[in-house]
Amino acid sequence: MLSIFLNHRLQEKGLPLTTKQWILLRILHERDGLPQNELAFRTERDKASVVRLINNMEKNQLVFRKQDADDKRINRIYLSDQGKVLFQKALPVVKKSFSDVQQGLNPDEVAGLITVLQKILNNICPKLLCTE
Repeated sequence: MLSIFLNHRLQEKGLPLTTKQWILLRILHERDGLPQNELAFRTERDKASVVRLINNMEKNQLVFRKQDADDKRINRIYLSDQGKVLFQKALPVVKKSFSDVQQGLNPDEVAGLITVLQKILNNICPKLLCTE
């Protein structure tokens, strides 16, 4: 439901971006040059769907691939200049959307929700060998 809401907000503002693409842009904004398999893990998507997503974003000149200098089998994904600009344009829309979603919740409720979700993640990560 949240994904549909954010897609609608991005389209409303005329931003050519889906929620799935936004998530990839956000991850790359934080850590540019991640390998494709790491992006699949971080987005909780299978490798094939991430490759399709990257292909589409590369076609739209939002990202580009570069072979790893040490291991030619690894493709690292980087934000293009156009991707960086789109990220900056979308960021206020995403922040406002999440603010709207939290409407009616007090700060303690939001903090409690984050704490519970973090505990769940901490329980899951050792079993999945999370990198962060």
